[in-house]
Amino acid sequence: MRLRNIPGAREEVSKDERCFGAGDDTKGKWSGIFGRKAPLMVEVGMGKGRFIIDMALKYPEFNFLGLERYESVMVKALKKLDRMKAEGAEVPGNIRFFCGDAAYLTDYFENGEIDRLYLNFSDPWPKERHAKRRLESRGFLKIFGNVLKDDGIIEFKTDNEGLFDFALSELEYAGYELLYCTRDLHADSSEMQDNVMTEYEEKFSAKGNKIFKYRIKKHI
Repeated sequence: MRLRNIPGAREEVSKDERCFGAGDDTKGKWSGIFGRKAPLMVEVGMGKGRFIIDMALKYPEFNFLGLERYESVMVKALKKLDRMKAEGAEVPGNIRFFCGDAAYLTDYFENGEIDRLYLNFSDPWPKERHAKRRLESRGFLKIFGNVLKDDGIIEFKTDNEGLFDFALSELEYAGYELLYCTRDLHADSSEMQDNVMTEYEEKFSAKGNKIFKYRIKKHI
């Protein structure tokens, strides 16, 4: 699906104090940016921000950061927070956004600075020649391993079975331990107790699509 450009999105994101980007001095300084020391949870490819905002509300004891490549997408998350405030709803203070590319995470974060990463309904890049672009590929998993703590966790959800099979096949090469795996998340009542849905998850599950999920741990 072609991304629709929103005029002025880049300028709006660049001036918003909740947003950071590749030109900002953030590496090793996230506790200071949030104004407190707390576990750092990062969603890579946050889209419109529903998941990361809901997580920040549910777990106020953690710091949450949404990473997104495109300003035209990120600005929708900002507007969501602004609408919540205007409507008198609770607005999380433990959330920030970062406009950047996941391939350069080691430029944005210090080694071991992240406690948990979320990969939700990533682009499957279906053509085999594009496999290295998948966030669940061994190349990206190794990048994630650099910025994760020694016991850091990655959670991945998708409705694309082919991508899920590929993701599982990459774990051995990237040095991760599989902690949890399901091919029908919404049928697992125990796991669903703490499940926070994304826009895509709600849409796809409503159509009857099964949701696949794994939780993996970085090998020490």
